[in-house]
Amino acid sequence: MPRGPRSTFEEYNLFHAYSRGVDRMAISRDDADRIAWVSLLERTIDRFELGLKAYCLMPNHFHLVAEAPLPDLSGGMHWLNGLYAQRFNRRHDRTGHLFQGRFGLRVVKDETGLVDTCEYVRANPVRAGLCSCVEDWPWSGISY
Repeated sequence: MPRGPRSTFEEYNLFHAYSRGVDRMAISRDDADRIAWVSLLERTIDRFELGLKAYCLMPNHFHLVAEAPLPDLSGGMHWLNGLYAQRFNRRHDRTGHLFQGRFGLRVVKDETGLVDTCEYVRANPVRAGLCSCVEDWPWSGISY
């Protein structure tokens, strides 16, 4: 079944976006990778004027909750994933895709949805057993 067009989301400005590693492989191997990803995320936010509400970098995927017009968010995700994948591949002497397909996207429709989505994003490492509380995970943040 073909994927649906994202143009149906253009009336919205608040999204939950996510990307997963190919075959669920790690997209970061150590703190140097994680620091580089967070730094690139900060540059992406500035460059594409994304209103970041929450993020979480996991070992094999990441989540963002952002407020922006769809074209800006799409451009930002393309830039973030592309530059990070190039850096990761150079650093780890590998070739090929790092991320599985295009990024995932869900609309956040209201304030309750925003709170719920941000809590879901931040709780990822706890659900995965990587830490016991969200405050212990250094690779996430919230600002809604």
